[in-house]
Amino acid sequence: MSGTSMQSTSLPPRWFIRLFWVVQRAAYAVTGGRFGLRSATADRWGMLRLRTVGRRSGKERVAILGYFEDGPDLVTMAMNGWADPEPAWWLNLQAQPDVTVDLPGGSRAVHARAANKDERPRLWAMQATYDKDLDAFAARRSRETAVVILSPRPEVS
Repeated sequence: MSGTSMQSTSLPPRWFIRLFWVVQRAAYAVTGGRFGLRSATADRWGMLRLRTVGRRSGKERVAILGYFEDGPDLVTMAMNGWADPEPAWWLNLQAQPDVTVDLPGGSRAVHARAANKDERPRLWAMQATYDKDLDAFAARRSRETAVVILSPRPEVS
């Protein structure tokens, strides 16, 4: 973790963060997917739509997440607006890691897993190129933020 002060890393109120994501999902739904997703580039993280299965309900759950690419893999952070609890989508992935993501170019079957201790520092540093206050935001949580790798699955025919 870096020595960035907490004062320099202010976050909007929790209600605002939650409202933003509700509006983002609604915009995606209303526009039939034409708005709300974007491809990752070298200087900007992308946005994908993750479709999981609820670990308790068994129903499809959807979340729109920021991501970057690492070779064929998509990488995201298991954060909940930097609140302390783990995001539901990450708990769902741990229960059922084979899921689908929607990207601007179409859908992709992926297998989710947490980065291991050897992969995590490199991927965390890559995320920090997009998010300068990453360490300070992560310090707000009582637990380590999981780095989630979404690896392509072979299509089943």
